[in-house]
Amino acid sequence: MSDTAPFPPLKRAARALGLVLVVIGMFNTIPSIPGLDAWLLESWGVSIRKFPYEWLYPLAFVLMMLTVAAQHSWWADWRSRDMSPGRVRFGAVMDVALVVMAVVISATYIIEIDSICIIDQMTGEREALIARALSEEIAFAEMFGLPAPTSVDDPSCINELGPWLFLVVGLGIAVFLGYNIKVWGLPLVGVAIAIFAYTLLTVAIWYVFGSDDMDKYLITKLGGEPRSLLDGRPNVEDILVNNAQGLLGRFMGILLSTVFPYIVLGSLFGISAGGKSLIKLAFLWTRRLKGGPAHAAIVSSAMFGTISGGPVVNVLSTGVLTIPMMLKRGFDKRFAGGVEAAASSGGQIMPPVMGVAAFVLAAMTVVPYREVIIAAIIPAVAYFGCLFLTVVFQARKQNIPAVGDKTPDMMLNGQDRINLMMIFLPILLILFLLVTPKEAVGCGVFGTLFGVERSGVGAACVAQDLPFFFQIVQNSAGDAGSAGWWAVILLAALFWLDPDFRKAPRQLIAAFADAGVLIATLYLMFLSVSVIDFCLNFTGLSGFVARDVLGLLRDFGAQVQSGGVFLFAALVVTMLLAILLGMGMPTVPAYVNVALLMGPLVVGLGIANFTAHMFIFFFAVASAITPPVAVAAFAAASITKADPMQTGFAAVRAGIVMFVLPFVFAFYPELLLIDAAKLDPNASPGAMTFLDGYGPGIDWGGLLLVLGRVGLGLYLMAGALSRYDMRPMTRVEQVLRLVLAAAVVAKALVIWGPALVLALLYIGWHVLGALRDNKGGARIA
Repeated sequence: MSDTAPFPPLKRAARALGLVLVVIGMFNTIPSIPGLDAWLLESWGVSIRKFPYEWLYPLAFVLMMLTVAAQHSWWADWRSRDMSPGRVRFGAVMDVALVVMAVVISATYIIEIDSICIIDQMTGEREALIARALSEEIAFAEMFGLPAPTSVDDPSCINELGPWLFLVVGLGIAVFLGYNIKVWGLPLVGVAIAIFAYTLLTVAIWYVFGSDDMDKYLITKLGGEPRSLLDGRPNVEDILVNNAQGLLGRFMGILLSTVFPYIVLGSLFGISAGGKSLIKLAFLWTRRLKGGPAHAAIVSSAMFGTISGGPVVNVLSTGVLTIPMMLKRGFDKRFAGGVEAAASSGGQIMPPVMGVAAFVLAAMTVVPYREVIIAAIIPAVAYFGCLFLTVVFQARKQNIPAVGDKTPDMMLNGQDRINLMMIFLPILLILFLLVTPKEAVGCGVFGTLFGVERSGVGAACVAQDLPFFFQIVQNSAGDAGSAGWWAVILLAALFWLDPDFRKAPRQLIAAFADAGVLIATLYLMFLSVSVIDFCLNFTGLSGFVARDVLGLLRDFGAQVQSGGVFLFAALVVTMLLAILLGMGMPTVPAYVNVALLMGPLVVGLGIANFTAHMFIFFFAVASAITPPVAVAAFAAASITKADPMQTGFAAVRAGIVMFVLPFVFAFYPELLLIDAAKLDPNASPGAMTFLDGYGPGIDWGGLLLVLGRVGLGLYLMAGALSRYDMRPMTRVEQVLRLVLAAAVVAKALVIWGPALVLALLYIGWHVLGALRDNKGGARIA
């Protein structure tokens, strides 16, 4: 992302606008509080929460683009760098164009959307149309003896922009993509530009040459004969007002309704004193382990990463303290940077927060966010467990001893404990609200203590006449947005326990303003993703690819259709595409781009929709440590002063499980623990049909067997990549471990059964050899 514009008045304006945006967003996401809505409507005739999206989205959009233009001003940036007058003027034109197009797009939105039709309201035509439709409905009801209706569906708008809509939407997309290049860089926008250009080209080919004898990939039909571009007006209108794929559609909804409080929470954590106390705690917990500072880096990065959700921010926040400690203990610079980068990237798969991309995943798969965090539990434990193993093997390899006794810099004082409350209490509150079913509120120990009336016992318990506090908990339970909102309020209150904060409370306002700037900048990025989304739906490109590849699959025969080689090859292609598109860009566009392009294909191969999205999500996260553009590894290298590329390869070796786990749960979806991961994608819509061999719930026996095999495979792989376990390994032994690691997680019993026996025999041989080499294991931890 580009640097902030260095013109102070613009920066101050951006922060002021960001603060206004946060105030609106925080009011909009206020959880349901018993009696509040009724009291406000009765007393003041207003509502301060859950604003109508038809008015909220365009207002928020204008605020966001004003904020972006002020924070990332093209004119101010080029002016400060003494660019030529022509370029400075071009920058000013782009700044103005961004703001003007935001206003025009928002105005067009309220003109075109059927629930407002602002011009019709101003002329009175809408009121007359609704009155006429209602009278007709009442007459119809009276004729057949039905209850008289009191309302009718929103009528279509009469006064619209007509063909001018093409110009408005086209110019808007061009300006938004152009400004994205300035703020987020060409790699992020390149895919959107290419797909948008493909859409325009295929429409032009259809318009000039027609559709007869034309390849489906070369044309996008707008209508029948005679051909007219005006036939495409409903599609262009959808680009603007469609709640699923529009410019002000589902991504605006995700951002304002669910993600908003978590971005604010991350900004507040940035001013919290809990970060340093958390690192002290991590060093204290890991002091008796070989490679203590590296283990501390993993623990602190996992905890901080689940809050920040950004690998580069995580590296720069925790790495500045953990990396010097690792170097002081004797770890190689490249390894120290690689471990920090891998651990920081893993924060995006660490429940309960996981970052913005996880909320987008929940929305795109229509799976509740609390199920997403349940699905991430085993992969997260496996990932960080494998990182721990890697550090253990490296510490043995370099003969780095444990720290042992407490040192002065590990001692926690009273303020440290208070600071840790600022970290753990909001996270625990989020976790509690997300995993608590609404119907279970009042049925536990606290319900008994407060004398809540209940009927039934156990799972059949139903609480009646809940006290006020319990009603608040019930209203917020299971709702990700509400959980995040309460966590923000709790953290803001906990800040007052910090004497340093009490000396400068204005930093709370500054943190809110910074959150607003970040939210606005994120939505500029979402505009690029939205362009890809509606262009793929408009042209049908991803559907064409999926159908043609599946047709090719059928030509291969039944053996390949059932999975096997073709499925594995398709997953490899998806992996490479996710990593390629994710290089140098945030996880969100990397995930969404590949999900839109390759998602239908992966699902068509027989993998549940949720599992396919989790597969893509993991590789979008892994792109942050994958050379040649490993942004997290490069951030770590700036601290270690080691070669960035070598640090990137060290990060891949340390975090290799991020590249392996998605393939494992693609073939073993039970590892994701939720039913959505096992649903048959080819079943009828709404039907709860499971993949062959799976059913509802968890088969604990089968799950434990798979977990044992996966754990063994990861252990073998971690040692092989370190070329050290309890003693050094030869190349042959390294290859043997990798082969056994792959074989023990194979689906076929005839493969994993013998491999399991061989792996256990090998480990026994390795341990006995190490004990013999070290004369009783004196050097072995």
